[in-house]
Amino acid sequence: MTTSISRRAFFLAAPGNLLLWLIVAFHMLLVAALFVALLAARPAAAGEAACTGRNLMVDLQQSDPARYAEAVKEAEATPNGKGIFWKIEKPGLAPSWLLGSMHVTDPRVLALPPRAQAAHDAANTIIIESDEILDERKATAALLARPELTMFTDGTTIDKLLSAEDYKRLEAGLKQRGIPLSAVSRMRPWMISSAVALPACELARKARGVQFLDQKIATDAVAEGKEVKGLETLAEQIQTMADLPVEFHMKSLIETLELGAKMNDVVETMTDLYLSGHIGMTMPMLKTVTASNEEQAGDYAAFEQRVILDRNKVMAERAAPILDGGNVFMAVGALHLPGQGGVIELLRKQGFTVTAVN
Repeated sequence: MTTSISRRAFFLAAPGNLLLWLIVAFHMLLVAALFVALLAARPAAAGEAACTGRNLMVDLQQSDPARYAEAVKEAEATPNGKGIFWKIEKPGLAPSWLLGSMHVTDPRVLALPPRAQAAHDAANTIIIESDEILDERKATAALLARPELTMFTDGTTIDKLLSAEDYKRLEAGLKQRGIPLSAVSRMRPWMISSAVALPACELARKARGVQFLDQKIATDAVAEGKEVKGLETLAEQIQTMADLPVEFHMKSLIETLELGAKMNDVVETMTDLYLSGHIGMTMPMLKTVTASNEEQAGDYAAFEQRVILDRNKVMAERAAPILDGGNVFMAVGALHLPGQGGVIELLRKQGFTVTAVN
């Protein structure tokens, strides 16, 4: 594709839901968190930055109580929508544990709940989404092994896909994060979006070498002599995003730029919901800050199936034989847990009893 796509043309076809899906993806894909960490390690990004986001649900409750009530109602109807820490049991086995994680470096998130920390310390085996994140060289090799999934290999560069206006905005957004556009110009849009969708404070922590939660859990386990097992490869995670059309990702990138500083508020709201255990509120919350458009129901269904539901099945199926050994601590993205197609329900269908731990 060599023709420039105007910002107006994109917005005529693209509802705000694209941003919703984009944010969800970045909190569900280890490879996105890892990529941002690698970019943030560049010296130019090493400056400190304050976290400035605010909780949008607090504002919504005050400004539009009816809309807030609708979001609460939807959240309460979500199966397994409350709680990030769960106990997994099966007759004859020592109990195992399931933690919903966020792939971020926020110190509030890194501080595990006391019972979760105790379960981690006592477990024989640790499960994470991908054990490749333990070895930076192995992880980098995984990113480079399939260049067509993360890079344009036909000579396309991002400037050929953006209007002049959006190109300048992207360049400015990356510059604020210490990332020169030239370093990512051949990367696919969803990879570039991962560098602008997170708050500057998150990037600054990564630049200082702070690990995101899943990395810390795995690294601590290795230091304690525990076995760490992964459920997916990073290449499998990349494939889920690469399977979606480039036009979808371009729309998401533009909407990320359009939202600007409000991204800080969205991430802060997601973090507050996570810390309070109200995972089922995440999607209703995101819908309140993005526009909706019924015409894109098919796109959302494809995204949900490929990035969420398909991966939930893989995680549950691959985790089951490990959990059959008992005394396992398992950590996967929190947004994989709720819903009829979530990991919790899928584990129950495989004969496990899964209950929330307060």
